[in-house]
Amino acid sequence: MFKEEDNKEKLNEMREREAEDLSQILAQKYKLPYLDLSRVTIDLDALKIIPEETAIAAKIAVFQKVGKKIQVAAQSPNPEPTKLALKELEQKGYQPTVYMVSEISLKRAWKRYAEVPDFVEISKGIIEISSEKLEDLLKQSKTIDDLKNIFSAAVLSKKDRRISEVLEIVLAGAISSNASDAHIEPQEKQVKLRFRLDGVLHDIFFFENKIYNLLLSRIKLVSGLKLNIRDRAQDGRFSIHLKDSEIEVRVSVIPGNYGESIVLRILNPKTISVAFEDLGIEKRLLEIISKELKKPNGMILTTGPTGSGKTTTLYAFLKKIYTTEIKIITLEDPIEYHLTGINQTQIEEEKDYTFSNGLRSVLRQDPDVIMVGEIRDLDTAKIAINAALTGHMVLSTLHTNNAAGTIPRLIDLGVNPNIIAPAVNMAIAQRLVRKLCDKCKQKREPKKEELEIVKKIIKTLPQNYDTPAELAFWEAKGCDSCNNMGYRGRIGIFEAILVDENIEKLILKKPGETEILKAAESQNILDMKQDGVLKAIKGITTIEELQRVVEL
Repeated sequence: MFKEEDNKEKLNEMREREAEDLSQILAQKYKLPYLDLSRVTIDLDALKIIPEETAIAAKIAVFQKVGKKIQVAAQSPNPEPTKLALKELEQKGYQPTVYMVSEISLKRAWKRYAEVPDFVEISKGIIEISSEKLEDLLKQSKTIDDLKNIFSAAVLSKKDRRISEVLEIVLAGAISSNASDAHIEPQEKQVKLRFRLDGVLHDIFFFENKIYNLLLSRIKLVSGLKLNIRDRAQDGRFSIHLKDSEIEVRVSVIPGNYGESIVLRILNPKTISVAFEDLGIEKRLLEIISKELKKPNGMILTTGPTGSGKTTTLYAFLKKIYTTEIKIITLEDPIEYHLTGINQTQIEEEKDYTFSNGLRSVLRQDPDVIMVGEIRDLDTAKIAINAALTGHMVLSTLHTNNAAGTIPRLIDLGVNPNIIAPAVNMAIAQRLVRKLCDKCKQKREPKKEELEIVKKIIKTLPQNYDTPAELAFWEAKGCDSCNNMGYRGRIGIFEAILVDENIEKLILKKPGETEILKAAESQNILDMKQDGVLKAIKGITTIEELQRVVEL
């Protein structure tokens, strides 16, 4: 008896596979995308768009919607009832995308009609990323523990109307905790949600694959990604409209061992908008940069790895120098924060509006100041340097580990050393360190090795810096105010090199970093180690945090 049931099950599996294979072949014939609806969440709100009898007669089902954009499953695009149903949808203002599915898939969708009478329709809901709901969730999720409780309640609820709120809860939690990224990572038995808070990833919640599949299809839908592609990376984006701001979310999806890994990068204007004086730049360097920003031409480069706050620094520079008497144009990918009075343009590679092509166009607009989001290649570097030589102030970023690496990096890109010195005014390198929470930070006794390292770095301070009277060491304790992390917010540590006569002579010899550092010693500017150690003994950050970011 058991063997007979086992054989029946195997036979059913074979029939299902054959049906899906046939659908895939037909999809290629009709040049339509193929989809297996068992892998996608059926949105009951979307399903109701077509009555059950009409859907069964026309052999179609609407399974997802974003506003007027709808995803429609069809067994074939040819039958007259199917054509008629699709035409009626278009006449009602809908924009259907048709997917080829098997009859088994369609029957799976039609079964969900049984749940429709009990379904409570939510206002626009998750697909529209309702700002009202987000505002409400933001008020509820003041701490990470609040967020975990809300998330747990939504996930454990078996009702579809609760499950459909999961993405909004993830987004609200990320925004309320000032997370820069949300990571959704499928593992062998469960799925992990992590937030990057102040540069460090924290586990937030673990949930089952059923919820993950819903999240994946919703995220793909709102960010314009293809639902049926699961074996290659995709990138997309969507916006969240709140009362006083618009937050852009950049989406990256890549295939992995247990499913597609999702990263949502939250570009929140509130976390990017920092005043020039609040960046954390040490007093003497602040005066030097202020002086350089007043020059009518030349180039200032900020350097550092991804996520080191380079764009935030450039935005602070632009706000510092902006007046109604000058024209500032930016080339960005993406525009992370909208600046009043400044002409900001977005790079669009697919339309051939690249950094180099965009820069050529910008120069025809008669700007005084140009901000180029990043110098990635020789073409962009050449145009930017020529702009700096012909009466423009150019601000940009470059990927190097320190300020001294800027010159060798430009030479490696292929820039002629003869024009680097006249064009580049200064190079600034930076990192971000977490700030100690003022409400719970405490002094502690230093370890012997720590004390030796700090004393050694203090001895190397430039002549115009006084040695601190007390070498205080601090620790992060944790309290309600900082979600028991001990840290709250981040601040920059900086170093800079001015292109003076000594550096100018050296550039022609195509120098390495060590030679540039030696030649820049007379400038008496702190390096990142020195700047970081001074911040640590003042109780702004800790030695442990500093060692996480720079090698001491």
